[in-house]
Amino acid sequence: MAGIVETEHWIEIPGRRLYAKSWTPHAETFLPPIILFHDSLGCIALWRDFPQQLALSLNRQVIAYDRLGFGRSDARIDVLQQNFVALEAEQAVPLLCEQFSVQEFVACGHSVGGGMAVEAGARFSDRCQAVITIAAQAFVEERTLQGIRIAQQDFRSTETFARLEKYHGGKTDWVLHAWIDTWLTPERAGWSLDPALEKLRCAVLAIHGERDEYGSEAHPHRIAAGRGSAYILPNTGHSPHREHPAQVLQAIENFLA
Repeated sequence: MAGIVETEHWIEIPGRRLYAKSWTPHAETFLPPIILFHDSLGCIALWRDFPQQLALSLNRQVIAYDRLGFGRSDARIDVLQQNFVALEAEQAVPLLCEQFSVQEFVACGHSVGGGMAVEAGARFSDRCQAVITIAAQAFVEERTLQGIRIAQQDFRSTETFARLEKYHGGKTDWVLHAWIDTWLTPERAGWSLDPALEKLRCAVLAIHGERDEYGSEAHPHRIAAGRGSAYILPNTGHSPHREHPAQVLQAIENFLA
């Protein structure tokens, strides 16, 4: 894309590799980069052109990666721990900062990735300048669980499964179970982002769709309370950055300005 340098990276961890990409404007202003955390079924490819557009809009580097077990990163066979949201931020952020020589950053995540962005901001408060969540869940809500149950039925369709398999290959079955089984287990009921939110010291922008099938407006309001603002998009579902990219980009640009 004109004005953007797009590069691929492989991050070595013991016995495995993580796949990452960066989008860097030619006229870089040395602002802290944005680190993107993808959703429960996501990967770099499923961000589509959002990272490039974000880099252009903000004139700053954008970094994204495939979590272990997702996309082009190496496979895993273990069961996700119930603290996987916090654990991901704890383990991934230092790796990304080292790989990309990052001192300070802005954390941005979609859905469960939004929770990871909050955890990153809480854990690395001396380095994280701002947190942006897109359709994030702050606690376990019946609407979230019902949305997952409906999706669970949908993915029994060979056609629907094949669409996801295009991005995750032989890891697709693990990706689905990691999402569905982790959220629907009774042990998940008491989880919330509250401990991390209490530790946040940076400004927060919580973007949410009015018609999000995986969470009510209670989530962005809890995330933003006393820390920033909730931006609710009307007639929008669980992927505001794909449904209304221009509005989301403008909201982020205004927030970081």
